[in-house]
Amino acid sequence: MTTRRPATVAFAGVLLLSGCTSFADTLAAEKHASTAAASPSPDTAVSCPAHRAEPDPDRPRVALDFRLADDRSTVTGTETLTFTPDLPVEELVFRLVPNGPDSAGAGNRLAIDRVRGDDVARGRYEADKAAAPGGLYVVDLDRTLNAGESTRVVLDFTLTLASGTFDRFGTDDKLSWWGSGAPLLAWEPGAGWAEDPFVELSGETTTSPAADTTVRVSAPAALTVLMTGAQEKPTAAAGGRRTWTSHEAAARDVSVAAGPFTTEERTTPDGVRVTAGALPGAKVAAGEVADSAVAAIGDLEQHLGPFPYRTLTVSLLPDYGGGIEYPSSILEATPDRAVLVHEVAHQWFYGMVGNSQFRDPWLDEAFATYAEAVVNPPDADRLTSALGLDGVVGAAMDQFPDDRRYFSVVYGKGAGALLTARAAVGAEAFDAAIRCYVDANAWRIATPADLRAVLDDLPEAVVVLNRAGALGKDDKPR
Repeated sequence: MTTRRPATVAFAGVLLLSGCTSFADTLAAEKHASTAAASPSPDTAVSCPAHRAEPDPDRPRVALDFRLADDRSTVTGTETLTFTPDLPVEELVFRLVPNGPDSAGAGNRLAIDRVRGDDVARGRYEADKAAAPGGLYVVDLDRTLNAGESTRVVLDFTLTLASGTFDRFGTDDKLSWWGSGAPLLAWEPGAGWAEDPFVELSGETTTSPAADTTVRVSAPAALTVLMTGAQEKPTAAAGGRRTWTSHEAAARDVSVAAGPFTTEERTTPDGVRVTAGALPGAKVAAGEVADSAVAAIGDLEQHLGPFPYRTLTVSLLPDYGGGIEYPSSILEATPDRAVLVHEVAHQWFYGMVGNSQFRDPWLDEAFATYAEAVVNPPDADRLTSALGLDGVVGAAMDQFPDDRRYFSVVYGKGAGALLTARAAVGAEAFDAAIRCYVDANAWRIATPADLRAVLDDLPEAVVVLNRAGALGKDDKPR
């Protein structure tokens, strides 16, 4: 099977320093010593774009057709993919997220029923440390697909939803929800197929390109559907059902929630349409959720630039704890402003600026936590103190022994390093560099080297992030 580069390559140049509790005492000396090394060079310097990068015109095109059964625990679907690789391929690789250890252990399952297409030879499962039938579905082609050539593949699938817990999939009372509920194209442009193993952690391990995506959901007429993309008004269908359709021009993945939601809409000053849904008896009304989302967008835009999407949908689930982000949609399982701000920040970091969530989890989780603290300064002191924790911020998912270490290092220490870097160089300069990073890497999959490139004029920031094990001094952007 064609594979991408090993997951450790991105960290080959990381400067690992122990004794982070002495950080304040050594920072001054190190920042002076690093100034020459951090000076921009023709190979690494980035010229900030005048305008945010546009999605790749040759990005995948995905049409997802879901049908939620009347029992609300089974979803049958069809995915139609048009794929134009930028490297020669002899197969297509899809990640089956519901078959990961945590989700499958709860009873969720995604199975491929049929695959077809003019270039399709056969389909097969691979485990990748996932539950049966497997974590990857590989479609072998009957010819080599050269860079720039397109192929069309259609997959029929069945998704089984387990009883509700804090997960991407579930059914509870009259509510059903699923995120990453269809075969997910595991492609990293310029690198190849992302065949990273699943891990026994409560975190993502996916890599997927931004795709022009259309979603259609057939659901019982009593339910309201909230999902990724700009939704159209539902249409009546036979058998007491309604069909809901949405479109998102650049989505790495999608989420859907179907239940007896009461919805409220708001519009931001820049025209972003926010739709929030709350269930009967919810602790927080839909209007309050929508107002909080609008406020979060406005607060974050001051530091990160314009919101990436024209719409945002927030589905308030039962209080299982936390939230889960998807492009232009959020599954919020805790009615808490801090949780909502974190998930809204993910619209920039993961939604627009993608990353390998297995290889570089800090590039979305640390940044979302950092952004949450920037708009809520009282959180900053707690996060900055996390710099004293053991652990490498830039480690891959399989390098963390448990959830506690993963969350404390990636979320806590990673955000603390970003906040400290910002304080070292000044908020205005650091915010400008992050906006440059966002605009230059919009709609692509970024690496730590891409972040390093925009910080070359801010050597003190580079020192901070190097000490936390987030950047490689010699890394260069692809």
